[in-house]
Amino acid sequence: MELLVLNEENILLDVESENKIAAIKRVGNLLVHNGYVEEKYIEGMQKRNEDLTTYIGNGVAIPHGMNEYIKYIKYSGIVIAQYPNGVDFGEGNIAYLVIGIAGKNDDHMKILSKIAIACQSMDNVNKLVSSKDKKGIIKIIMESDND
Repeated sequence: MELLVLNEENILLDVESENKIAAIKRVGNLLVHNGYVEEKYIEGMQKRNEDLTTYIGNGVAIPHGMNEYIKYIKYSGIVIAQYPNGVDFGEGNIAYLVIGIAGKNDDHMKILSKIAIACQSMDNVNKLVSSKDKKGIIKIIMESDND
């Protein structure tokens, strides 16, 4: 059974603010719940963020596991938690989108690239943060291009 890398079940809307550890666990647990990773992968996501912040700018954090945790990935998957009031990732960095990623081989790279492109634009980030429509969120990400 092959899973879609990004689908509506992988998006949480309007999540209450929580600390960054809880936010990383939330997206990690969603990856587990939807069949992409084993629970041990969440530990790798936490360690990655301890070593180097997973906050990438423009109100976006992209937690993912360290290389030694790749063995716990069953399928490539991307999950998104939308935090309208933000999550403090330290040093004044507030994430309004926390995007959990599990990448097996290079399956996830195309969507990760689209997410990076979509999140370069604050206009897109604002739309992603305020949207109440999961299909609309997927559309904004999937239709992002380099132009």
